[in-house]
Amino acid sequence: MLKKKSVFILFLGIMLGVFVATCGSVFADRDNAEVATDTEALPFEDLRTFTEIFGRIKRDYVEPVSDKKLLEDAIRGMLSGLDPHSAYLIAEEYQELKEGTTGQFGGLGIEVTMENGFVKVVSPIDDTPAQRAGIKTGDLIVRLDDQPVKGMSLTDAVKIMRGEPGSKILLTVVREGEEAPLKITITRDIIKVKSVKSRMLEKDYGYVRISSFQSRTGESLKEAIADLKKENAGNLKGLVLDLRNNPGGVLNAAVEVSDAFIKSGLIVYTEGRIENSEMRFNASPDDIIEGAPIVVLINAGSASASEIVAGALQDQKRAVIIGEKSFGKGSVQTILPTSNGAAVKLTTARYYTPSGRSIQAEGIEPDIALARVKLESVDKSEFVPVKESDLSHHLTNGNKRKDDKTNVEQSEKVKEEILELKDYAVHEALTLLKGISIMHR
Repeated sequence: MLKKKSVFILFLGIMLGVFVATCGSVFADRDNAEVATDTEALPFEDLRTFTEIFGRIKRDYVEPVSDKKLLEDAIRGMLSGLDPHSAYLIAEEYQELKEGTTGQFGGLGIEVTMENGFVKVVSPIDDTPAQRAGIKTGDLIVRLDDQPVKGMSLTDAVKIMRGEPGSKILLTVVREGEEAPLKITITRDIIKVKSVKSRMLEKDYGYVRISSFQSRTGESLKEAIADLKKENAGNLKGLVLDLRNNPGGVLNAAVEVSDAFIKSGLIVYTEGRIENSEMRFNASPDDIIEGAPIVVLINAGSASASEIVAGALQDQKRAVIIGEKSFGKGSVQTILPTSNGAAVKLTTARYYTPSGRSIQAEGIEPDIALARVKLESVDKSEFVPVKESDLSHHLTNGNKRKDDKTNVEQSEKVKEEILELKDYAVHEALTLLKGISIMHR
């Protein structure tokens, strides 16, 4: 009798809460709407079904379950049913999310989403245990140690993958092209993500890699470009911006990175149902590389914020995009803290590029498509082609100077450095930059 009374009270509480929320919404909009639609009607039958099932679980489930757990799971299910990115975050998970945007957190170092009930790898993060273990974009994780992933929420799966630094976890991975699932053991570590890395590819041509978009990424990019200019003893003639396997991150960071190269015009805008979900971001009048050509590298692991940057630079005719079609995550998630210290991560809008393209489920199409291949140096052949200098009694070069030996040595050094550049996409990007530079002399 007491249990039935508790369920009845719960039912009344839920009904009252929904009634107040619904009526508040209806009264607020009464002046703007003449007739209430069916969607505004209170779903009494569905609420009755909910409380009936709640009561059956409390009464008949094989083990006792607390009201708190049942209600929390109901909230999780309600949000996970909307899309793969909306979620309920308990206080601990909310804190982990905030840590992730600042660049340090514990775990394996992978950005994941859900697909057909399994955890899908959007991309491994640079210099993390997952990347070093060989995890790749597109991998489907079907088991975490001995636990099947099927049936888990994304939040639960992430919670299992995180743990004490030094502890190990066995991932069972299904990978396209592999006949059998792969068993990959990864040792957890503190993930300290340095979002921007840079180097000179050769004189006048720089390379910047952005692995994720954090709160300081825009500032770090400017510092990296300043260092490259200093190393080059002057301005750059071209820049390779590598956004491959970049899962995204903070929207403002993506805007700052785009703004660094665009002098005017729209960068990105968002549209949603609520008023504050509609935002427009415009460029300020500066370009940190003063109009030098840019090649942006993307692949299937480039998502969200990285797609915003690629789309903005592409639409504004500021860069050539090469690589593979990007992931296609064009939705905006807003973090809404709740009164109990938890938070709701809710999809509230969609991203659009300056020309009005929606990124969602479409991605960014590269200007130049590249297959996933790797450069390898050709094995030295025993046969050496005959040159003019090998012929008997050949004429000497009339312009030969004393420092020719030094020039030859420097040339060989450059060749060795080029052979060491085994990243096909970077190699093609550099070649394209040189071509553009030649055409604009």
